[in-house]
Amino acid sequence: MARGLAVAWAVLGPLLWGCALALQGGMLYPRESPSRERKELDGLWSFRADFSDNRRRGFEEQWYRRPLRESGPTLDMPVPSSFNDISQDWRLRHFVGWVWYEREVILPERWTQDLSTRVVLRIGSAHAYAIVVRLTAQTSLGPVSDFYTLPVGIRTVAVTESQFLINGKPFYFHGVNKHEDADIRGKGFDWPLLVKDFNLLRWLGANAFRTSHYPYAEEVLQMCDRYGIVVIDECPGVGLALPQFFNNVSLQNHMRVMEEVVRRDKNHPAVVMWSVANEPASQLESAGYYLKMVIAHTKALDPSRPVTFVTNSNYAADKGAPYVDVICLNSYYSWYHDYGHLELIQQQLTTQFESWYKTYQKPIIQSEYGAETIVGFHQDPPLMFTEEYQKSLLEQYHVVLDQKRRKYVVGELIWNFADFMTEQSPTRVLGNKKGVFTRQRQPKSAAFLLRERYWKIANETRYSHSVAKSQCLENSPFT
Repeated sequence: MARGLAVAWAVLGPLLWGCALALQGGMLYPRESPSRERKELDGLWSFRADFSDNRRRGFEEQWYRRPLRESGPTLDMPVPSSFNDISQDWRLRHFVGWVWYEREVILPERWTQDLSTRVVLRIGSAHAYAIVVRLTAQTSLGPVSDFYTLPVGIRTVAVTESQFLINGKPFYFHGVNKHEDADIRGKGFDWPLLVKDFNLLRWLGANAFRTSHYPYAEEVLQMCDRYGIVVIDECPGVGLALPQFFNNVSLQNHMRVMEEVVRRDKNHPAVVMWSVANEPASQLESAGYYLKMVIAHTKALDPSRPVTFVTNSNYAADKGAPYVDVICLNSYYSWYHDYGHLELIQQQLTTQFESWYKTYQKPIIQSEYGAETIVGFHQDPPLMFTEEYQKSLLEQYHVVLDQKRRKYVVGELIWNFADFMTEQSPTRVLGNKKGVFTRQRQPKSAAFLLRERYWKIANETRYSHSVAKSQCLENSPFT
């Protein structure tokens, strides 16, 4: 075998070498090796399109000689991506001309210590407060320093019997539930998709979302910090539907999971509340002790944030509600029961809110509500699965929410931001279709209704419903 390889190389070697000489000036694809290191520059870049008439203003004013943000407003742009598809700005959709990208890069110290080290930039297909940590270790070669930069935000969170307070001011959650899901990528992290979603959240006027039903990628929370989106951070405590699930083994594991979630996400100012479960069988006696212990453990881990779980139980039977700081309710009136009877929603929702508040005297968030909608289905009078039905159902909910949000209801989160894939079942038509956007992030009729509502709520108080002020966000509910 060795002799065969030697013969093959004797024949092919000169040919390959000749081809290499014929392609002088090329560059090897950057790959890691014992003698080569690679630093990816994928991620968020500052971006600005040159909208001047001749498309050459950037060159004439020499934008490249100073930070791009000093030349005018910039956008966050994921790389790699197509800027035409990411932004909600219609001018960029069909823009042709010069665009400018900028990103500051810090080289590892070992790359600069040896002057013979070659550093090559290969072009392939922001401003914030920060804590800089410096660690110094004494080695045989002398002191070695390691630096770490951690963006931070300062804010307070508090709860009264009828209000949710951020920095001492009443805050009203008007937002969405999400899923990490999209065509092609599935649940895989994708910068272009993330920026598109945040642009849609801005367009919608949303100021909050819940990480239903698991912690999202850390980059998502970094974007929330950057854009001022408030987050209810939920652990993967979903499907706790049977008595045998509420045992000591599950309890210990649940506590360990909460430790992991809090440890990872506690330094994100956007996170204002922990959710320890979604729709557990909280009417069970065993669930009461179980939830009490998990909530107490989470409060001990982080006394600075309120703790909740999301329930769909009856107010009189729920054994976990006494231990939460905020009541989070899921209800699907005129969908999973009394379906088709939109006229019952106002009475049922009013009874729901009044019963829960009278019993527990705690602020309430309508954490889920909605209806399945097949885009393009239309019927009047509204029938289930049509865009008209989803829109009408939301309108009925909003009548009662407007009455109660001036009293003790402190938030509303639509289910769902976008359609998402699920397991096959007779009740699912290529996934869950309760999104106000399609899985491809195109709006249904309900999205325009929700946009009008959320902007109206945001403009009522003129108060910035955000954790941190965002930059370059015109007409935003976060600033």
